[in-house]
Amino acid sequence: MLDTVHNSLAGAVIRLHPADNVVIARTDLAIGTPLPAEHCVCRSQVAAGYKIAARAIRKGEAVRKYNATIGFAAADIAPGTMVHSHNLEFREFDRDYAFCADYRPVEMIGEAERATFQGIVRENGEVATRNYIGILSTVNCSATVAHRIAAWFTPERLADYPNVDGVVAFTHGIGCGMEMSGEPMALLRRTMGGYARHPNLAAALVVGLGCERNQLAGLMDQEGLSAGARLHSFIMQESGGTRRTIEAGIEAVRALLPAANRIARTTVGARHLKVGLQCGGSDGFSSITANPALGAAVDLLVRHGGCAILSETPEIYGVEHTLTRRAASREIGEKLLERIRWWKEAYSVGRDVQINGKVSPGNQMGGLANIFEKSIGSSMKGGTGPLMEVYRYAEPVTQHGLVFMDTPGFDPVSATGQIAGGANLIAFTTGRGSMFGAKPVPSLKLATNTPMYERLVEDMDLNCGGILDGTASVESMGRAIFEAMLATASGTRTKSELLGLGDHEFVPWQIGIMS
Repeated sequence: MLDTVHNSLAGAVIRLHPADNVVIARTDLAIGTPLPAEHCVCRSQVAAGYKIAARAIRKGEAVRKYNATIGFAAADIAPGTMVHSHNLEFREFDRDYAFCADYRPVEMIGEAERATFQGIVRENGEVATRNYIGILSTVNCSATVAHRIAAWFTPERLADYPNVDGVVAFTHGIGCGMEMSGEPMALLRRTMGGYARHPNLAAALVVGLGCERNQLAGLMDQEGLSAGARLHSFIMQESGGTRRTIEAGIEAVRALLPAANRIARTTVGARHLKVGLQCGGSDGFSSITANPALGAAVDLLVRHGGCAILSETPEIYGVEHTLTRRAASREIGEKLLERIRWWKEAYSVGRDVQINGKVSPGNQMGGLANIFEKSIGSSMKGGTGPLMEVYRYAEPVTQHGLVFMDTPGFDPVSATGQIAGGANLIAFTTGRGSMFGAKPVPSLKLATNTPMYERLVEDMDLNCGGILDGTASVESMGRAIFEAMLATASGTRTKSELLGLGDHEFVPWQIGIMS
């Protein structure tokens, strides 16, 4: 587990740990600004969120933030000098995986005292946080039909069905020209099956073309799906083509609406919450405010019996040993390392991608030099509790507590896998200001800093910048996030929902060969 934050948020710079050899600029700093606590002055003009050498760092010496290695000095660095990708070298270093060494069982809240929310209980006992009808396409060739069916159901046409949150299309760019067997096809079908079964869908339609490689029958067979009251299917080449399939799909949804509208929210325990954890547009404050605050909320959620899904495999790289040490068993820890080895040795060899060092331009501009530094903050979203299981992309999540799902760092792809696995809420931290929604589940957006929150207030749900401003603590902000999770799961609309985001964020992971 990473060492806890050193309690020093006042002044021009932030010291995160006594053993660190860098500090963080709290605001923009000019050359010559005194840093009395560090016994030096700024030798560089430093933007807020960027690192400053707190003492002389020799070439080749590990640069430490949160008492964790984020790289190595590419040259001698004098005290007061800005430390970033220009003088920080990314290279591998040994890590002690020490399986289960830090495992501690969760101290659960007593059953009678556990939190509740107002959820929608389905016939199979699963609990929904929203109530949509979904239209899925098996292949890109049927995507337009799926969108046209969904688009017909405008707010005006749904006015008589106030308990239905909408009709939404889940389309993608693959389904043909790809391998007919193996993991790429299995992954696509697993993702589609997870959405078709998702409790947030009162019913679903699946629309195929007819000649695609992702045959409707193969999808239904792999995922154990069968036609019935909640699932209908159409094949365009057998239904008369584009126009007639659209008309038939509209009629099918119209017939489903009365039953979908007959729902009521009832009191259910927080153990029915499965929260997908996301971060996007991260900055130098992500690891100081929003990510640890979300981690504190996750610790609360887990103590109340819920589940949190940490993902984005490239964005735990470099600190994965902090998770293997907290794993409930060696087998769970080994599963995590197997996924990382696959990324490093098979999937991304020689590619200019995050796990091999470089983060996005936005992360760079936000003060993050490389993936090791970004991973410190990203991993904090999972809190401090034990790692209870590791899942492949879009696998059904059945374990309570903190779990990990192997996904890319690209937010729509990662969240799609989490939702397919059963997440019924997304909690999303951002420093630069990511605009994101993820139908059929609500997304809570957590800002890392006050200036961005105020600039993008229509998109942000909570401002974790109060931690930096001194008006909130990580613990109090974590409590506020947890309460917001419960309220959102009970039906309170998030900012992304009010803006109508989420119609185009169904993006299954494409890992195969196109031909």
